[in-house]
Amino acid sequence: MKKRFLTASLAIILTTATVIPATLQEVRAANETNVVLAQEEHLSAQEFLDLAVTALTFQHGSDSMRQQIKDQWVKAGEISDLSAIIKRDQAARILVRAANKEGKEKSLPEYLKKANKLGFFKGVSSSTDFITKQDAGKLLNNVKHIKNGSNNKGVKEISVEDFMKNPGNFGYELSPDGNYITFASEWENRSNVFVKKMNDNSEPVRVSSSKDRDIAGFFWKDDALLYLKDKGGDENFHIYSTTFNGSVEKDLTPYPNVTVGILDSLQGVKDEILIMMNKEDATVFDVYKLNVKTGKTTHVAKNPGNITNWLADRNGNVRVAVATDGVEGTVLYRDSEKDEFRSFIKIGAGDEVMPIAFSKDNKFIYATSNKGRDKVEVVKYDLQGKEEVIMSNDEVDVSGVLYNAEKDKLLYGAYATDKIHYQFFDKNFEKLFRKIQNKLGVQESQLGINDYNKEMTKFIVSVSSDTIYGKYYYYDSTTDELTELATLSPWLKSSELAEMHPISYKSRDGLIINGYLTLPKNKNAKDLPLIVNPHGGPWARDMWGFNPEVQLLANRGYAVLQVNFRSSTGYGKEFLQAGNKQWGLKIQDDITDGVQWAIDQGIADPKRIGIYGASFGGYATLAGITYTPDLYAAAVDYVGVSNIFTLLDTIPPYWETMRDIFYERVGHPEKDKELLTAVSPVFHADKIKTPLFVAQGANDPRVNKAESDQIVEALRARGVDVEYMLKDNEGHGFANEENRIEFYNAMLKFLDHHLK
Repeated sequence: MKKRFLTASLAIILTTATVIPATLQEVRAANETNVVLAQEEHLSAQEFLDLAVTALTFQHGSDSMRQQIKDQWVKAGEISDLSAIIKRDQAARILVRAANKEGKEKSLPEYLKKANKLGFFKGVSSSTDFITKQDAGKLLNNVKHIKNGSNNKGVKEISVEDFMKNPGNFGYELSPDGNYITFASEWENRSNVFVKKMNDNSEPVRVSSSKDRDIAGFFWKDDALLYLKDKGGDENFHIYSTTFNGSVEKDLTPYPNVTVGILDSLQGVKDEILIMMNKEDATVFDVYKLNVKTGKTTHVAKNPGNITNWLADRNGNVRVAVATDGVEGTVLYRDSEKDEFRSFIKIGAGDEVMPIAFSKDNKFIYATSNKGRDKVEVVKYDLQGKEEVIMSNDEVDVSGVLYNAEKDKLLYGAYATDKIHYQFFDKNFEKLFRKIQNKLGVQESQLGINDYNKEMTKFIVSVSSDTIYGKYYYYDSTTDELTELATLSPWLKSSELAEMHPISYKSRDGLIINGYLTLPKNKNAKDLPLIVNPHGGPWARDMWGFNPEVQLLANRGYAVLQVNFRSSTGYGKEFLQAGNKQWGLKIQDDITDGVQWAIDQGIADPKRIGIYGASFGGYATLAGITYTPDLYAAAVDYVGVSNIFTLLDTIPPYWETMRDIFYERVGHPEKDKELLTAVSPVFHADKIKTPLFVAQGANDPRVNKAESDQIVEALRARGVDVEYMLKDNEGHGFANEENRIEFYNAMLKFLDHHLK
């Protein structure tokens, strides 16, 4: 393949820095509409910054995030002594930056002039050049009001269809020679694959004809175009080939109840790729060579029953495998495909070692790993298993890397604190990235390098943010021309959408919990109906960026709280393991504490709190209304778990190698029977009194239909009216456009009825 981008764990730090944390009283005081601090003492710059971060952001738990914000507001060398009393013009510069109103100001008088013009100092005494505590209260209230810019009238209502229908052309990729461009677009209400020749005026040609299901992905193999699709959400993905005019489509892996994964495109090998299939044994994946012209498969590597990952060298030979018993494991290595695998790197309980690629000379292996440490780092192993750390971050896990096979080097590593950030390893690539970034006028967190040709002269790049669904561009570095290709959902206007604010707070037992708060546009952040939206997984995390369902809820006047509770990935090994066997217990406490945080700030109306989640988030929804029934006035469970015993009994067969990690992280059905009974909502349905809406796909291989059936039947047996939406042509979530639209219309009607 031309490039590899592998996602690993994403993280936020658990340790503290030297910054004074905000107390709950400070948080509450800073969020009152009229802050008046009677003391007339002058404030130091540090004290002023602490008050400003507490009042003007939602970072109330993470000292490291608070410090990052302060570093943006006060650049290096601008204030030599933070313990010194802050002056009026210094405060003005901080507040102009905090309000995102900075222009071309260079001097302190210019910042003070800007602040006065914006009305920051309205009602603040001008008799002294210093800032008192009373002045600070008025200043921060003024800035909050101006920053929010709210007349409390909200924005015009945008239809569910506009948020949830297919967004247009997306997923742009270049052919290997750079002469063609492919993308997905709607045909017959389904996403299909289109091809367009570069640099001419010809119309794009549709090359797939799927009417039952969206195409799940597509890629090039030399001059062949391949795509993946499942049936009705069963997640048994097959590989299809198609001709350039779409006249001949062929299922290359036409095996029933088999799912296929792409291992290696075998650059330089004509017509063949490496794939993984569970064809011989439903529980494990063997490696095959697939001829993309004929469909012929050749068995390459047999899975003995414990291999979860494979890696081919630069010649296409499978020489690395990751074996595990579900808890502990080993990276295996062999010198050639004729040799036996031998132990290469031991993987302890809780450790993660993920091989990415062989070096060009096949003498080194790039990987991400947290072996022997808390955070995931980028490493390089020689063939004796000696490790060299290439990239690490003290605060968070490395979230991914971009490796270029032609250059034989890592171009960058990515990490996520509040947003995605990059560390570059190639100066020329960084220069190009910054050039494109400046051309588009965006932050690095908003820019993505999606694809490029072999010579790295032609690029597909994208821009997205919390209020921009996505824009695609074609960039030619030889001519320095940037051409817009498409805008996702162009009918959605960024100016009418809601900002997603990074937040942090401390759990009841002292863990720093990070997340995001989306507030309805042009509404005062006070006494709002709130939807807490726990993510799935739970071994995943919410990220900053565009989220159609969050934007839909915010458009209807709801504040939306997304919590990266313990067990979320990306916050280090210790944070993830803090959620082991804590379903419905401390994980749920983290969610409850987040809701209480929003109530304590005055943002959320305690009588109008709803909870909505999918998959594990659906479990957290049911657990929320079971174990804290007085907290929620409405709940929506989307493909969620109600009975952990039946969940563990019905996991997909190809998850069998991971069964022991489920027992480690969730609980063992026999050894932990009492625990799992206590935290399975179906056994405690008598406690549920919150109105509930349930949605489920009949073909869901992860959370079977029985999970929703059980809780609905248990509640209906008590005479509780539960709204239940079941779709026969869906799996783990609704992919078909008409089903998405129907679900979100029904969900909004349900939430509005109970929360407004």
